[in-house]
Amino acid sequence: MSDQTYLNWPFFEDRHRDWSHQVEEVASGLSVDHNNVDDSCRTLVRTLGESGLLQATSSNDGAFDVRKLCIAREILARHDGLADFSFAMQGLGTGALTLFGSEAQKNRWLRLTRSGQAISAFALTEPGSGSDVANSSMTAERDGSGYILNGEKTWISNGGIADFYTVFARTGEASGASGLSAFVISPDLSGFDIKERLQTIAPHPLATLRFKDCRVPASSMIGIAGQGFKIAMSVLDVFRPTVAAAALGFARRALDEALTRVSQRHVQGAPLFDLQLVQGHIADMSLNIDASALLVYRAAWAKDTHTNRITKEAAMAKLFSTEQAQKVIDTAVQLFGGDGVRSGMPVEQLYRDIRALRIYEGASDVQKVIIARQAMSSMTETLNKIRQKGV
Repeated sequence: MSDQTYLNWPFFEDRHRDWSHQVEEVASGLSVDHNNVDDSCRTLVRTLGESGLLQATSSNDGAFDVRKLCIAREILARHDGLADFSFAMQGLGTGALTLFGSEAQKNRWLRLTRSGQAISAFALTEPGSGSDVANSSMTAERDGSGYILNGEKTWISNGGIADFYTVFARTGEASGASGLSAFVISPDLSGFDIKERLQTIAPHPLATLRFKDCRVPASSMIGIAGQGFKIAMSVLDVFRPTVAAAALGFARRALDEALTRVSQRHVQGAPLFDLQLVQGHIADMSLNIDASALLVYRAAWAKDTHTNRITKEAAMAKLFSTEQAQKVIDTAVQLFGGDGVRSGMPVEQLYRDIRALRIYEGASDVQKVIIARQAMSSMTETLNKIRQKGV
């Protein structure tokens, strides 16, 4: 069992501690087949829905408990990366509906996703723009009582197995970020198809989506026209800290595996742990895990207790936790020696699982840009206030 003392930090309430026990009980009972990820994800979504865990992934009243989301992702990731993925995508895929959806949209989809009866997806990334959401080129042209969608989305999680997709397209109210809108799309629409299934080092259901003269009713729009960028950023504000939490879970599992290894493996008649260099590695791993946890749960607490956006806090949590988890896991692989790169070993799986987290929902370099701009904005705001007082 990993260290649980962080749950006593002042970021949490009793309901969060109770929630952690519930998640741990469910996660401990999961058995995941990694040979068929599509079927495994379908099974996991049903199981998580029946257990009640998916109740945290959306709400009809427009609110999230981000600390609960982070706790769930940390624990599920510590047990199995695909379980974490299945939980997370139910939230990310419905985030726009929770925050901005109409009552009709919420009533149609959220009950189904929370119960595990429907799978959701979040279609934002495009082949030509990547993390540069403002330069998305997929179009949604008004045509009578609906819109005509044309373009592609790629690296879409749950692509090919989702029952609906939250899709962002350019409706043209203005250039750049101001001209995007969001839509909820069913995959059975004419003009929509899966162009390609994508394979990665840690298999997940991923695909490139293609829209060719795909007509959707105006009622499919989430929020209002031109609000798409705001919707996307608001959703990412909620879920970026949870990506950091998943990385934290991977790192905790790596430390657990490393501690077991160095206590049981003997070198020259003594446990590997007795070597001071090994103790130094364990100390670095433990330090980076606790520092990551502080950033993760600061961001989650800030989102839950303040109405303002947490752009900087979320970016810091995601950047630091994913980068440090990569280092922690790499150290664990090194401590395992040859066994660390043997296919099927837990640390080998973690090594493949962690890499994508440094890319999706905003790559590490993008997070650095966000943090730097937030720092400059804060300084400029402070200087302006000082000047105003001096006038």
